[in-house]
Amino acid sequence: MSTEKKLIEPQTTPAFCQGIQYFAESMPDFAQMGDTPCLSEKVPGVKDASDRKAAYQTLLVADGLRYLTLQVTGAKSSGHPGGFASSAEAYASMVMLGHTNIVTEVGHHAPGFYSAMFLDTSLEEMGITTVQQMRDRFRESHGLLGHLSGAIPGLLAPAGPLGQGQHFAMAGALLHPGKLFPVTIGDGGLGEPYIMSAMVHFNTAYPKATNFLPILVWNGYSQEHHSMVSTWDNARMTAYWKAHGFKHVYLVDAKEFDDQNQDGAYVDSSLFAWEKRVAFAGAVLKASDAAAQHALNGELSVLILKQLKGTGVHATGSKSHNLYAHHTLESADVVSGLQRRALSTAAWELVRENFRHAGGGPAVKTVVTEFELDLPDLGELPLTEFEPGKENKIPTTAFGEVVGAVGKRDPRFIVTNADGNEASAMANINKALTIRHPTVDELYFQGPNGQVYEPLNEDACAGLAAAVSLFGGRSLWCSYESFVINGLPIWQTVIQAMAELRRKTPSTVTLFTAGALEQGRNGWTHQRPEVEAYFAAMMRNGNVFPLFPTDANSIQAAYEWALKTYNKGIVITASKTALPVRTTLAQSRTAIEEGAITLLDQNGNGKVVFAVTGDMVLLPVFEAAEALGKQGVGVRIVSVVNPRRLYRPSDVSWNTVSQPDGKFMNDADFDALFHGDALIAVSGGPSAMLEPVLLRTRAARRETFCWQRGETTATAGQLFDLNGMNAKALEQRAQALLGN
Repeated sequence: MSTEKKLIEPQTTPAFCQGIQYFAESMPDFAQMGDTPCLSEKVPGVKDASDRKAAYQTLLVADGLRYLTLQVTGAKSSGHPGGFASSAEAYASMVMLGHTNIVTEVGHHAPGFYSAMFLDTSLEEMGITTVQQMRDRFRESHGLLGHLSGAIPGLLAPAGPLGQGQHFAMAGALLHPGKLFPVTIGDGGLGEPYIMSAMVHFNTAYPKATNFLPILVWNGYSQEHHSMVSTWDNARMTAYWKAHGFKHVYLVDAKEFDDQNQDGAYVDSSLFAWEKRVAFAGAVLKASDAAAQHALNGELSVLILKQLKGTGVHATGSKSHNLYAHHTLESADVVSGLQRRALSTAAWELVRENFRHAGGGPAVKTVVTEFELDLPDLGELPLTEFEPGKENKIPTTAFGEVVGAVGKRDPRFIVTNADGNEASAMANINKALTIRHPTVDELYFQGPNGQVYEPLNEDACAGLAAAVSLFGGRSLWCSYESFVINGLPIWQTVIQAMAELRRKTPSTVTLFTAGALEQGRNGWTHQRPEVEAYFAAMMRNGNVFPLFPTDANSIQAAYEWALKTYNKGIVITASKTALPVRTTLAQSRTAIEEGAITLLDQNGNGKVVFAVTGDMVLLPVFEAAEALGKQGVGVRIVSVVNPRRLYRPSDVSWNTVSQPDGKFMNDADFDALFHGDALIAVSGGPSAMLEPVLLRTRAARRETFCWQRGETTATAGQLFDLNGMNAKALEQRAQALLGN
């Protein structure tokens, strides 16, 4: 077959090639097409995408990526070569065109992305200068993790759970007009929730931000079976994207170039005769260039590359997806794949030169996430101080006023909310910043230039907000706590990426209305505070800070603090109901910084301490304290505002994260707040958030009162009754603990 090549053991090889096992003696037509690299210091991207020399070198880049992907994964008998292999011509085309701000929604493409970062020398930042070193550190601690990570030089964004990468591409497009952000999407992941709907809503809200380019890797297979779109023909796939608003659909089908009479709709282009392979690579390069130009010029575009999964590696179809223990560098299938993809030493040098100059230099020196975004100074925020003990105030409304001021001072700041700010008593945000919508309507505070982004799913809300923060901007994700779970996968991915970043970036901040106690009439669907247990577990990661403001003053102080932090995930949970103001702004700032604050301390016979997270749940606690006080019992009520501060340093991986925060309450201060004859931990959500208090308390007798389940009720008081958390129950348990 024309693709067969003679393998040699070269006398001398470039230093970076150490660890490459097989080299070809020569490459077809190399003397004419590979005499000089297309890219150079003065030429960061191919100017003429129809140039045959550019097509030829694009193919060499693609095969170089395939070879390294298999070489590296084979070295550990682990990892995923097949999916990336079928995308290689598309990735290579973006590189040759100089578009290197590339993200993906496919975490399994990691070894291909690492290979690209190796070839452009970005991995030298972490001491990887040879293929052997890349082999040694693949899937190892402090090395090249199995899925894309924020710790790897040159890579823009993490990738793990499917269906996320488009958010990073759209955030990049929004923050960096004029730059292209390609995003590879697997056809196996295309069915994941919200990929298409997220892009449609974004395009409707930001019709000029078209400078992101989805690249669908249509290879016919998912992880362990045929993809769910494998039965579609080209016309249906084209119509699908056009129906979602993509004006230009460029579909390059390898089948049209097949000269080997392969069966099926999906074929392996690596089996073509060399001239056909070059022609296919050239077609992908031309389509990539056209799609990129349209995307950069205001027209939504997509590139679809259709070829068989596993093209050019050890196997095809889902069998190529990942390697198992029996796939070693000595097994026949891996050896065969490596030998078929082997390049000559001269070809490797050419590939590396093209990579080194693509986009103006190595990704670690050029891509947008390697730099801190210049942000406007917010100055002193206009906080409103409410007098404690006077009229009740709505915490979320007070919060909304501050959010509006932030947006006025930072025009790139965005607020996302699926269920509506007005429903959470934050219509003032919409009034100040305007819901972004093509229809102008003053009644709903909406218009085409707003800063409030309101798609009706949490993935799209969390995705864009978290991605904007990761890419260096300010954002805020708002929701009901009962709905948050649908947006958490990408939020968690971004938080972990922030923990690993080599640069500062604004913390991703959220505001979750504590609907469990306020949405009784809607039943259990709106009463799911168990998500707080998820955040409680994440506190031990080192950069996650759930905050439970006490009142309308406290929530302003919480947001003020959050805006001054970096590389953290900050979750503010508060009520949308008017509640008593119990702290001053100064006290609130202290509580945020220290972790907790005493709201009531009355002496009596014995001392029961109520440690409380939340604001509305303080109502029955104060009622119980009043009853206990009348009976001569000593009571202290402590509002736990920042529970992460109450852990011991050894409980949290605080010193392993970027921008570490190692402040924890010392034992003396902790005892002054929480020591008593009995301690009752009270939460409107799960008890997990009060773990640090229960771990450290020296009280001999202790108890927890927390959420059990939701139900349809008319009042919050009835929900307290249902969950055994009313004032009478608290009072009786306190008396029992004290032995009264």
